[in-house]
Amino acid sequence: MKTRNKPIIIGDTQINPGERVNVSLPVADLYTSTSLSMPVQVICGRQAGPTLFVCAAIHGDELNGVEVIRRLLKRKILRSLRGTLLAVPIVNVHGFLDQSRYLPDRRDLNRSFPGSLKGSIAARLANLFTTQILSNADYGIDLHTGAINRSNLPQIRANLDDSQTLDMAKAFGAPVIINSNIRDGSLRECASDRGLPVLIYEAGEALRFDETSIRGGIRGILSVMRHIGMLPASKQSKPVTPIVARSTQWVRAVASGIVSGKVKLGGTVKKGQRLATISDPLGDDEENVVAPFDGIVIGRTNLPLAHEGDALFNLSSFADVPKAADVVETFASTHQDPPVDG
Repeated sequence: MKTRNKPIIIGDTQINPGERVNVSLPVADLYTSTSLSMPVQVICGRQAGPTLFVCAAIHGDELNGVEVIRRLLKRKILRSLRGTLLAVPIVNVHGFLDQSRYLPDRRDLNRSFPGSLKGSIAARLANLFTTQILSNADYGIDLHTGAINRSNLPQIRANLDDSQTLDMAKAFGAPVIINSNIRDGSLRECASDRGLPVLIYEAGEALRFDETSIRGGIRGILSVMRHIGMLPASKQSKPVTPIVARSTQWVRAVASGIVSGKVKLGGTVKKGQRLATISDPLGDDEENVVAPFDGIVIGRTNLPLAHEGDALFNLSSFADVPKAADVVETFASTHQDPPVDG
């Protein structure tokens, strides 16, 4: 027997089963007296099921996730939703307007959870998300990118020691899964303290759209929703089976100068292989940056300039590097074609 879903209250708005409502949660106004709000779309399915939040732009310059959610909300399959979807495409509204990772006071919102009603602007914004979104959810997916001038291979970061979270991570279908430590004050720490499994999807670069990352994000969210019983099973092919990374390490510049000949994102490297060359502007002195172990490039800087000690490449090691390389290649080829509804 089918069980009817329950209404949900976000802000001052009650959303009843079968309704799809846009809610604007007020945040701190600009000093021009212009009002700001955090946009939330709530889809309350007719049938009972879990409540999932999907959010993006906790760092205001990370745009891929905003587009992922925009396209996700256009999918016809959401008409078959069981449970409730809380979609928050822009959490850090101030940073988004400024095209900045941070809030106007230079605080990192993802180090400010659970926040407070009377603290800084970051604390107040974190408190709003915690009380209105997190407290109403059973699961979460938080969408991120690399920093400015730094790209990340599509990857899931999560607490893999939790079996429920690990199963969600595998269901998402990103090529790489990383067992990531929880940072103090992060949304993931706040969710973990409340017993909520949360995935971090890292893909692409700040202030840029990357089609492969976007398409992979949409498909991954839908796959997780099927996994937790919010959507019916898919008739399409199964998502990519991801590989769990054993460890990751940033390789840093051995000297200051012009960086050239960089290996590509997602490339397979051997221990001792040249990853890039750093030279002075006249080309008299050159230093090679080499791989410390066999692995795959899961992150890299896009700048051709570096100071000694700058992070250049994020390498990940795997028990079976060739197999991991095949998974990365399959993921890229799978998401080259335009996505299909459902």
